[in-house]
Amino acid sequence: MESPPVMDSAQPRWRRVRERLVRRILPRSLLGRMLLIGFIPLLATQAISLELFYGHYLQVVSRRLSGDMATTISMTLDMLERYPAPADRQWILEDAGRRAGLVMTLHAGESLHRSGSNHVLGPIDEDLAHDLQAAVRWPTFVDWKQAHHRVVIAVQTPIGVLQVVALRKRLVVAPVWLFVAWASGSALLLFLIAALFMRNQVRAIRRLARAAELFGLGRDTVPIVPEGAQEIRKAAVAFNRMRDRINRFVEQRTTVLAGVSHDLRTPLTRLRLSLAMLPRAGRVEAADLQPDIADMIGDIGEMEHMIEGYLSFARGEGAEMPAVIRVEDMFEEIVATLRRMGAQAAVRSITPAGLSITGRPNALRRVLSNVAENARRHADRIVFSAESGRRQVVLYVDDDGCGVEEARREHVFRPFESGAAGGTGLGLAIARDIIHAHGGHIGLESSPMGGARVRIVLPV
Repeated sequence: MESPPVMDSAQPRWRRVRERLVRRILPRSLLGRMLLIGFIPLLATQAISLELFYGHYLQVVSRRLSGDMATTISMTLDMLERYPAPADRQWILEDAGRRAGLVMTLHAGESLHRSGSNHVLGPIDEDLAHDLQAAVRWPTFVDWKQAHHRVVIAVQTPIGVLQVVALRKRLVVAPVWLFVAWASGSALLLFLIAALFMRNQVRAIRRLARAAELFGLGRDTVPIVPEGAQEIRKAAVAFNRMRDRINRFVEQRTTVLAGVSHDLRTPLTRLRLSLAMLPRAGRVEAADLQPDIADMIGDIGEMEHMIEGYLSFARGEGAEMPAVIRVEDMFEEIVATLRRMGAQAAVRSITPAGLSITGRPNALRRVLSNVAENARRHADRIVFSAESGRRQVVLYVDDDGCGVEEARREHVFRPFESGAAGGTGLGLAIARDIIHAHGGHIGLESSPMGGARVRIVLPV
């Protein structure tokens, strides 16, 4: 068999590296990505316009202005060479300077010590230096630093140095920073306007997500008001309809289960009354039947207990409204109940003091009661503790029993798995159902006391 090519194994690795790099660079929020989608084309448009305007149009204009200046100086030098008389030269310099808007001065007998340009403005002064070299056959020097608003051009001639002073605005079309500031300012203004509109759209999505999260945690809220774009409004309307259908389904199920509970308890109550009135024949027969009747009454009581557990498991605690609960008060209530039943229970620590959670009070008490009842059947001591984490509260129930094997820790939360010690096998299943309805998690761990630890995580 031929081995697969190296690129087949390297390509997925490169794809994973690329995706990881993109995830690190790109913003995670929808608002950030929408702003990035709007900002990158805007930035590219401004960069292209800057390049087209300053990279092409202004360069053409700059070359034309530089060429005109070089031509004027070249013509003046030709006139000076043709008319060497001092009076004629003075008249030529004055007339050419007046017509061209320049100040021309001839320094006879002097020499030029430097040539080229001191290069301040980049392509503009480079164009001027290049055009001067092409139009004038003698060395030249362009000084951009001698005066703030003027440019001094010196040309070495056989009779001396010709100095030409021109206004800078005759060679510079417009300040580069002015166009850059205008482009950047307009881009920033448009970006801020786009960010404002995008933020309003994302705010509607965030409200929809928050309402869905609260509904999933059982903290039912009022229907959200559709706002934002048309698609977001449709999603909000669909969410409100789904919420109403789910609430209506839960209400109908609760009503049906309440009727089932009544219908099942009625014949059991009649059986109990019939058994209570059964031993009427004789003392001997009554004495013989008494143990059997007591067993049947016990079976009826166990059936009622099992039916109540089944209904509680199926019904849940969906009709109860969430409220703020102090963890210490809830622990103390469960501990008092356990002590009345003869168990050794205590509250170890709550960090920080006064820790509170939001949830359905009766449902959470039922969870702790079921967990504590399960621990009471297998251990002697039960200890409650709680701590606050990052956007969550963790509740612990520890015991000193035999513990639960790691392979069975997930199975004990299934229905009818934990009823070997006298229970119905639904207590932990009901507890997990309630915790999941609160958006939390429940699991088993090894306890520092040597037994089992039930760890309950609830979102804040």
